[in-house]
Amino acid sequence: MKGHQVTIKDIAKILHISPSTVSRALKDHPDINPKTKKNVQDLAKKLNYKPNQVALNLLQKESKIIGVIVPEIIHYFFSTVISGIEKIANEQGYHIIIAQSNESYHKEVENVQALMSSNIDGFIITMAKTTMNFDHFKNIETVGVPMVFVDRSCDEVTADKVLVDDFDGAYKATKHLIDNGCKTIVHLAGPQNLEIGIQRKEGFLAALNDANVPVSDFSIQICDSHDHALRLLPELLSKRNNIDGIFAVNDLTAIGAMKAVKAMNKKVPDDVAISGFTNSFISYIADPELTTIDQKGFEMGQHAARMLLKRIKSDENYGPVTTILNTELVVRKSSLRKK
Repeated sequence: MKGHQVTIKDIAKILHISPSTVSRALKDHPDINPKTKKNVQDLAKKLNYKPNQVALNLLQKESKIIGVIVPEIIHYFFSTVISGIEKIANEQGYHIIIAQSNESYHKEVENVQALMSSNIDGFIITMAKTTMNFDHFKNIETVGVPMVFVDRSCDEVTADKVLVDDFDGAYKATKHLIDNGCKTIVHLAGPQNLEIGIQRKEGFLAALNDANVPVSDFSIQICDSHDHALRLLPELLSKRNNIDGIFAVNDLTAIGAMKAVKAMNKKVPDDVAISGFTNSFISYIADPELTTIDQKGFEMGQHAARMLLKRIKSDENYGPVTTILNTELVVRKSSLRKK
């Protein structure tokens, strides 16, 4: 039977008994003759018989599969979230199917439809930043498939959420820049249709306000990518030469800002101190190493998986749960200015 996965029917044919007898013998059913039971079990072992898990799951009306949708698999934060999800899921006998939206609303809708057709038991989703219509999420809710949002949440549907305290993280990063002597700080902000973009901006503004640092018309710049920072910063710094601090919405944007600052023959952190938000691997290899906020992606993934599996297994129809994790300021050389 080379190249063929052995089935109950194969064992039944060899032993000249019915498939149902084989099935019961493999389950050690007391009604099966001990000799027949031994013959079945010995042959199954010899042929390396493995139960068809898909068939068993269908009988149990569950797939033991979780659908995970993220904007980018290669992004450090999302890869750590996936690792956290997979660890908890595998420990409890579940597997995950991963799809990426590439920050596209239309791709996200396609992913939801494809995973729904795969009879998955639940969703863990980080919404694309271009998503403005939430009908695909509402459809998941209507069908009754549980879902958990990670990092970016959708308030239009009833679902569990795992978030970090974006406001507090932004506040800590900005206060640190102020404490290191920065007086004119710019925030490279995320999209303001996403709660994380709003909260990080508000945390930035609160830190400035509490320290009596003035807010200028150029203090907030919508810029959340490495390439955008490379394009934006030369023009901005040429017009506003007094900028001495940058808090970026994520590490990739912070690295782009750092490159742009250095290309203008300014020193980091002596001329411009910089902080990011994620604590990705690139923060360690930047020159100088990047001060950032640890977003705890692995822990977020673990929490999301636990919440989803609890929801899947529970017979109780309890209300939506939101878990908010604390952030941590990780100080490195990019922000430590000589006082």
